[in-house]
Order: sequence, then C-alpha cells, then structure tokens
Amino acid sequence: MAEDFDITVVGVGNLTVGGSGKTPLVTALASHYEDAAVVLRGYGRESHGLFVVSDRGKILCDVATSGDEAMIYARKLQNAVVIVSEDRKAGIKRAKEMGAKIIFLDDAYSKHEIKKLDFVIEVASKNSSCLPSGPFRERLWSTKEAVVLKEGVDFKRVVTLQNKSDKMSLLTAIARPQRLDAYLPEVVSKNYFEDHHAFVKDEVLEILERNASDSLLVTYKDFVKLEQFGLPLSLLDLDVQVREDIFKIIDDYRGKYAKKD
Repeated sequence: MAEDFDITVVGVGNLTVGGSGKTPLVTALASHYEDAAVVLRGYGRESHGLFVVSDRGKILCDVATSGDEAMIYARKLQNAVVIVSEDRKAGIKRAKEMGAKIIFLDDAYSKHEIKKLDFVIEVASKNSSCLPSGPFRERLWSTKEAVVLKEGVDFKRVVTLQNKSDKMSLLTAIARPQRLDAYLPEVVSKNYFEDHHAFVKDEVLEILERNASDSLLVTYKDFVKLEQFGLPLSLLDLDVQVREDIFKIIDDYRGKYAKKD
C-alpha cells in the first residue's frame, strides 16, 4: 500500500536511462501553481542527505551542494520550495512543513511506495530491453495508473538564445547531447562531457582558446555550474509549453485526493 502524505504529490519520470526533458517539464508544471515544491534526489551533487536548496526564490546553498538540476529549479521557480533528498519521503515531509500545497517529484516513477499522480515521458528506443541489455530501467506496472506524455504532442520545447556571439563553441554535460542539434545555431565546435560533469575552469578555458571562440554556448544545466568562472557564456535556454488538459489532470487529481491543499 502506497503511503498517503495527505497532500497532492505529482511524479514526473521516464523509464529509460538518459535525458528525456524532465527538468523543463517539471519547471513548467510547478510554475503553474502557488505554494509548490520540487523534491529530487540531486544526482551528481557533492553532498548527501536533505538540503533545502531554495525557499521561494531565496537560494540557500551552492550548486555543488544542490546539484545542477536542483539549481535550475531554484533559479527558475521563484515562488517554489526546492529540496534535494535521497529519501523522497523525508523531502515531502520537509516541503509540507515549509507550507507547500502541491509537491512535484523529479524522476520518481519508481517510488511506488509513495501515493502520487504519475506522469511518464515516453522516450523512443529501438532497443526495448531492460538494463543491462537495454535502456529501460523498468516497465510500466500493469496494476498502477500512469499518464504517458509524449514530446511534440503533450508538450513542446521552446528555445531561446541569449547573449549570442559571432563565434560560439558548444559545451555541454547533458545526457544524449545530440538532442540539441535541432535547436543549435551555427557553432565552431561541439564539446560533450559526461552527464552532470563537474567542470573546472582550465578545461573550459582551453576550449575557448583552442577555438578562438567569443563565447561558450551552454544549456541552463551547464550555465549554473559555469557562471562561477566569469567566462563569456551564451545560453541556449530550453523551456516547454504544456497542453492545458495536462493541468486539468493534475487539478482533477488534486480535488479527488488532496484533503488539506
């Protein structure tokens, strides 16, 4: 029996390893509500345990403590609480204590012990096998309800380019970086690092100097880690627009299950 935390909990996840657009989708969903919270593991962070990353726009730790994805939420969701915790139940309880009325769990489909509305992003793959022979972490449970969302149908990306320069070198540490190709302006080079890579200034500066670039073209996930170096950055900012009926699904669930929202 899944534990009911007496608050609306919405999980957003995918069944495959690698990027699927969870962060911009959670951002779009959470920004629609007052008194929202985002709780996530904080993969790749240098800390362990529970940390409040931001409290309604007030950032309370650095990106090494929070991890890159949590810092994106902290920067973009000015009216939300953002918490990292390996223990999602502890994160939910802390968010409730801080006054959250609706909680979004990033990458939490597998947390079957938590009562929640589950959204699962469909990711196309020619290999339908589970790990280790394929990309799937698990299958959809036949006894568990989940709403499957498809990019281009249920949500679509909106890309803006900020601080464009004449010569840009792409630098990114995201999963499946080829996803960016459809949105890229002309760049002088593409430099891919492992997902959640912790950059050091010398390796970044070397790319700038080698390419004689005016700036580094980065995603927001990279930006929150690179801005500390004071180097010229151009930002390829990826947001999403969500179909209105997705919010109706959340609102219907909230009305049916939440007792104190």
